[in-house]
Amino acid sequence: MTTSKKDKRHTLSRRTVMKGAGAATGLAVTGIYAPFVHAQEKTIRFLNGEPSRESVRAMRFAAAQYEKEKGIKVQMDTVPAGKAYERVQASIKGGRPYDIATLIFVGDVLILADEGKLAPINDIIKKYDWGPKILFPVNGDNYWYPYDYNLCWINFRQDLYTAQGLSQPTDWDSMKANLAALQGSGENQLPHGIVHPIGSNGATNYTAFGYMWANGVQLFDDDWNVVLDSADMAPRVAEYLDFMAGLTEYMPPAPVQAGWPNLVGDFQTDKISHTPGTGRLIDTMNVRMPDRAANVGSFLFPSMRGDKFAVNHGYDGWVVLDTAMTDEAIKFLEWFSDEHLINFLHTSPVHYQPTRLDIYEDPRWLAHPDLETFSHITAMQKQVLSDENIIIRSIDTEGPAPDVRAGKVFRSYALPEMLQNKILNNMSNEECVKMAADKMRETIKT
Repeated sequence: MTTSKKDKRHTLSRRTVMKGAGAATGLAVTGIYAPFVHAQEKTIRFLNGEPSRESVRAMRFAAAQYEKEKGIKVQMDTVPAGKAYERVQASIKGGRPYDIATLIFVGDVLILADEGKLAPINDIIKKYDWGPKILFPVNGDNYWYPYDYNLCWINFRQDLYTAQGLSQPTDWDSMKANLAALQGSGENQLPHGIVHPIGSNGATNYTAFGYMWANGVQLFDDDWNVVLDSADMAPRVAEYLDFMAGLTEYMPPAPVQAGWPNLVGDFQTDKISHTPGTGRLIDTMNVRMPDRAANVGSFLFPSMRGDKFAVNHGYDGWVVLDTAMTDEAIKFLEWFSDEHLINFLHTSPVHYQPTRLDIYEDPRWLAHPDLETFSHITAMQKQVLSDENIIIRSIDTEGPAPDVRAGKVFRSYALPEMLQNKILNNMSNEECVKMAADKMRETIKT
């Protein structure tokens, strides 16, 4: 009888447990390192990818509470989210994999699941009602506990809009008109209108393509054929490329050098009136400059004609790895979900948009005053989950189903290079699109 991958994974877990138990017994006899082994068996190693002071405090508090209640220690290690996957891989190669880890890229989750490194968490997932496009099951198994949507939209200076009598843009022409009205050296004007990174990096993948999604562009058909340069998609992509090239008139110099710090720093220091991003900007400003935070508005990426709107998908989540402590790790994650998740989400309440629909009605969640203060933004967040005219899309979640091919395209930077060829190299739209599509095809071959 053939053993399924799932059965193999569970067999491996039991074997790992037995092997660990045997080693502990042997070492206890010799008296060598027995306390270390004993301690390891009772410790859940959690890699936290949210390094803000408030988030770290919330996670450590939960860990301490769990140890007090259950007698199981939870070791919280923290790294920036962008470094989490590398740390997880290093822990696996080093023979001491984390038991729970934060990941921000579904492609990484799919790779680890395909390699049998993750444990399914179906029993936890089925307990709750989830929002759209946030679970990424693999062959019916859920390996991913998403804790926030992390959607990317456009933040803007609402006070400047009011002073200039501007309305939120509904299409590309009205957006450019607003950028032009607010750019300058006069009263209620700033030096630049917006920043969009165009380099080969995650900031570009996350913040530059919302307009393209709103314009109806898709990367793959239902059979995983690349359709970026198809007769239907290529004209839409060309419109997007022309628009982005035109936006450089309103950007600070050298957008290819721009990155995450510019998205926040340039906005906070009055260099730009608009910036793509999340609610993290509002939460950060609200701590240090609440009066300025109150002046931040937000809108969705519009399409060329204003018939559709989009957000770039982001998402953050946790995975449980297949280790000797898998069962204990799952117990902790389930306990945390019920007892401490809302407390954790409250550490950045506008940024951490809940993925579970039950949380939106939970009085514990609604008790945070910032949800009322910034209700104009949180209302938009909720609208995204129910309005069919709003598109939720990202490079790494493209395609008919969760698959490593979309992740490979994300990491290939084929689409940022398409922007660079248009803006920096002045290539024709046809050439830009063809080169990007060809690179995508080559990327998913391997």
